[in-house]
Amino acid sequence: MNTSQPCERNSVSTEESRLFTGELPGSAPYRLVMRSPSELHPHPSWIKHNLGLSVARLSAIAANWNPSKLDPVSITRAGTILKGHEICELARRRGVEQVSCLEYDLDEAEALLWIIQHSRQDQGLTPYCRIVLALDYEPSFRERARQNQRLGGQFKGSTTLPEAQAIDCRREIARLAGVSEGTLAKVRRLLQTGRMELLEAVREGEVSIHCASVWLRNPEKQLDQLTLYRSMCGITRTIDSLLHRRRIAPPTATGQLDIQRIGSALAAMDTERTTSVLIGAIRTTGKVILLSDELLQALESQGELQP
Repeated sequence: MNTSQPCERNSVSTEESRLFTGELPGSAPYRLVMRSPSELHPHPSWIKHNLGLSVARLSAIAANWNPSKLDPVSITRAGTILKGHEICELARRRGVEQVSCLEYDLDEAEALLWIIQHSRQDQGLTPYCRIVLALDYEPSFRERARQNQRLGGQFKGSTTLPEAQAIDCRREIARLAGVSEGTLAKVRRLLQTGRMELLEAVREGEVSIHCASVWLRNPEKQLDQLTLYRSMCGITRTIDSLLHRRRIAPPTATGQLDIQRIGSALAAMDTERTTSVLIGAIRTTGKVILLSDELLQALESQGELQP
C-alpha cells in the first residue's frame, strides 16, 4: 500500500535567507513502502566522515526488538538512508527481509540537507558531525547564490562570489548546522590541520571543538595534548569514584602525610621524576590532596616522609 502525504516545511533558519529561497526538501512528499535492508545504504557524506551508528540507540532498539512496532526508516528512492541507520543494521543482523520506509523523492544534495535539518530536531548528531555534513552542502549553497546573481542581472558570467555573498554563505552554513560562525571556523581549521586521532575524538564528543582548536596552536603536540587530556580524564574519573565510595585509605603512619613533609619531598624530587607527575583539579568539597600509590612510594623512597 502506497500513500502520499505532505511533510512539514522546514527552513535553514527561523529568519528568511535573502540569498537562498525556494522549497526545501523537508517539505517534499513521501510514500510508505517496504524495502529490503540490504538495498539501503548511508549517504556518501555519512560514509566520508565515518559517522557510524549510535551505540545507545542500537542497544535501546535491540532491548525492545519488535519488528511490527519499529519506526519507519526514512529513505530516498535511490535507497539512501536519511534516518534509521540503527534499525536497518539490526534488521540486517536479524535476517529481516523487509522494513517499512518513508520514501522521499530527493537527490543526493537534497538528501544531505534533509539529514542535517532533522538531526538538529532530534539531537541525533553532535555539533561537529552536523558541521562537517553542512560543509559538504556548501557547494549547493554557493551554486544557488550564483544563480541568484544571474537572475538579478549582476556579475554575469562570474564564477566567483562577491565577498558579501561569500560571507552570507558562511552564515547560512553555520545556521544550517545550528552553530556560531566562530565554531564553524574552528572546525574548518581542524579539518585542515587536525590529526586523524584528534578528529575522531572530537567526532565522538570526547574532546570539545574549542579544546581541540586550541591544541592546533602547537601542531606537533596535538597527540601529546590528547594523550595528556585522556590521562587526566581517567585519573579524575578514578578519583571521583574513590571519593564517592569513600575508599580513601587513612595514613599508614602517624604524621606520614603531613602537608609540609609532602611539599618538601616533592621539591626534593629530581627533574626526571617530577616531569612524569600529572597534576589536575577535581570537583569536590573541602581541601583535599590525593596521592597515587606510585607517587607515595616514590616519595617514601627518598626518606623524607618518615616521622
